[in-house]
Amino acid sequence: MKVPKKSSLQKKLQKGVKKEETDNLLEKHKIEEAVETSKEAAEEENSVESPVVSDADDEVFSDDSPSESGSEDSHLSGEEDVFVSSDGEDSFDAKSDNVSGNGASGSGIDDVEHGKGDDAGSDDSRTVVEESDSSEDEVAPRNTVGDVPLEWYKDEEHIGYDLAGKKIKKKEKQDKLDSFLASVDDSKNWRRIYDEYNDEEVELTKDEVKLVKRLLKGKAPHADFDPHAPYVDWFSWDDSKHPLSSAPEPKRRFIPSKWESKKVVQYVRAIRKGLIKFDEKPKEEPSAYLLWGDDSTAIDRQGLAYIPAPKPKLPGHDESYNPSLEYIPTQEDLNSYQLMFEEDRPKFIPKRFTSLRNVPAYEKAVKENFERCMDLYLCARVRKKRINIDPESLKPKLPSRKDLRPYPTSCYLEYKGHKGPVVSISTDSTGQWIASGSSDGTVRIWEVETGRCIRIWELGESVRHVSWNPMPERPILAVCMGEDVYLLNSGLGNAEEQNSLEELLSVETPSADDSDHDKTNVNWVQDDKNGGIRLKHFKTVSSVEWHRKGDYFSTLMPSGQSKAVLIHLLSKKQTQRIPFKLHGLPVSTAFHPSRSAFFISTKKNIRVYDLLNQKLIKKLETGVREVSSIAIHPGGDNLIVGSRDGKLCWFDMDLSSQPYRVLNCHPKDINKVAFHRSYPLFASSSDDCTAYVFHGMVYSDLNQNPLIVPLEILRGHASENGRGVMDCKFHPRQPWLFTAGADSVIKLYCH
Repeated sequence: MKVPKKSSLQKKLQKGVKKEETDNLLEKHKIEEAVETSKEAAEEENSVESPVVSDADDEVFSDDSPSESGSEDSHLSGEEDVFVSSDGEDSFDAKSDNVSGNGASGSGIDDVEHGKGDDAGSDDSRTVVEESDSSEDEVAPRNTVGDVPLEWYKDEEHIGYDLAGKKIKKKEKQDKLDSFLASVDDSKNWRRIYDEYNDEEVELTKDEVKLVKRLLKGKAPHADFDPHAPYVDWFSWDDSKHPLSSAPEPKRRFIPSKWESKKVVQYVRAIRKGLIKFDEKPKEEPSAYLLWGDDSTAIDRQGLAYIPAPKPKLPGHDESYNPSLEYIPTQEDLNSYQLMFEEDRPKFIPKRFTSLRNVPAYEKAVKENFERCMDLYLCARVRKKRINIDPESLKPKLPSRKDLRPYPTSCYLEYKGHKGPVVSISTDSTGQWIASGSSDGTVRIWEVETGRCIRIWELGESVRHVSWNPMPERPILAVCMGEDVYLLNSGLGNAEEQNSLEELLSVETPSADDSDHDKTNVNWVQDDKNGGIRLKHFKTVSSVEWHRKGDYFSTLMPSGQSKAVLIHLLSKKQTQRIPFKLHGLPVSTAFHPSRSAFFISTKKNIRVYDLLNQKLIKKLETGVREVSSIAIHPGGDNLIVGSRDGKLCWFDMDLSSQPYRVLNCHPKDINKVAFHRSYPLFASSSDDCTAYVFHGMVYSDLNQNPLIVPLEILRGHASENGRGVMDCKFHPRQPWLFTAGADSVIKLYCH
């Protein structure tokens, strides 16, 4: 008899494992042999010969040889003996006999006790065997192309790239016939699956087959897993006295690795010496092309792209042989066609015929066809790219006007009393009083809240400009009228302020050697009639502007040439001209609200001068037809300019010398522009009898541009001799706007 080789199962039986583990191994071995082939399993069940062992070392193996079915029967008989016998010794002997019958070394009580002592060791060995099968999962994939669709490589010769960047060639695949023969010859072929990602065949293990079967049945992947196990709360919600771990952080976690830096230095030196060489650039594969192909279909052919000729215009209803009566021109229309230019005349005059056979030949057919052929031959064809843009997307995204309140919206009060157009208005620093000057030769002071006129000066000549002193303790009103400038005491304030004003507005008699009058042609004279000072100039004065401290003020004489702009000192009664050359006819002036800068605007440009250093700081190009007025933002870095062509320009001096924004708001001349002292508001008044109110927010962040939003159009004034709203001023503390019109009315607009 041929001696069979010892299987792994028989070797385990010789090591003396316990009875329960031996039974489990026998059952597993039987199931594996039954799954392999049905033919071999049938032969083993029908005829099993007991092996003959010649060696002495295989005595134990010969005792275990009868058959697997016999071992299973003995196992069952042993269990029956255990349950039938009532005596403990009989059951114990049955167990020991069963163990010895299954081929375990040793017998009796010693063998059983030995098996009990090896329980822990057998469990550990079984755990090691189960964990050893997971080494295949730790193998990194060969294909490192990433998570991309494999359809990209369907027509390629490779399936991806390795870590070195080289192509991974595809393996030769079997055809359908070879795969069928392989499945017939190999009984384990059903376990093999094709890994499309790595281009290889993988054979499923028995554990993986069991896992798949359990998943198909809707069970847990592992049999040991209990989905309904009782919950174990591993975390204690009670505060402990001591922390679980109070070990300090190791120093290596926040200190650079010394060994990594040394390794980097070694790599750098190896690269410099040429010991480490990088992969050379891959050779470019020659591009395939059709040897006998047509060059006309090539993409890179020379010449311009073919553009089809435009189709002729299709005839309309007017070219019908029997058009409607509305298309047939009358005799008056035909006579008007003769008065038109030839290029403006209609090319075809409709006529009406009773039938199609009565239609004569078209006399211009040859000419029109010839002109079309000439156009196709001589005119170059160009494709015009049309960009479909939503008009709403071109509009700037502005905030809602409801979010920008308060601002003046409606007329609240009217101040009536002047008999001529109100040319100029000015509010005092407290906001309680407003002064107005008219062409009827009067200056009036009104109470803002009640509209009551408290004082009137009749100067006898048309008033050009009025301006209130910005200091509250100096209620002085400057009035321009002809060639004179009046500094009037308004009579407001307490007795102490009036005494100081009388001393301030008193002029001493000039001495004979005083040469100030000769330099500037300005004479300071006491005006006892009106209670103030009179400054006599040599030309007509158009405007007066106060410095923020209330001691200096400037006067403007457009026809004064080099002495057109003068600066006066009220406390010392002195006058001096600016040490700058005027480039053009000056229109308006303004002091900087916080620095020693002075703005002079001509009809085209605006220049900013430094009065302390006596130099030019900036020149602003307006680009308008003629500047009418300017206003400085309280921050000092922005200003607005009104022009005679109805344009309003916003300048950001930190940004550029060109206008940041140009607003075409008024159809007629802009007479005045103004900023609010505390609110982000500015306004403009025009001869179209309207005043526009805007929201102008200036941000402290230099990277953010100013925000300009139109708010309201204020109407209500009537036009007189082509003039509308002459002046506009904001209330110093409230979001109110005063407007002075040519209709002799002053209006107050509130929110």
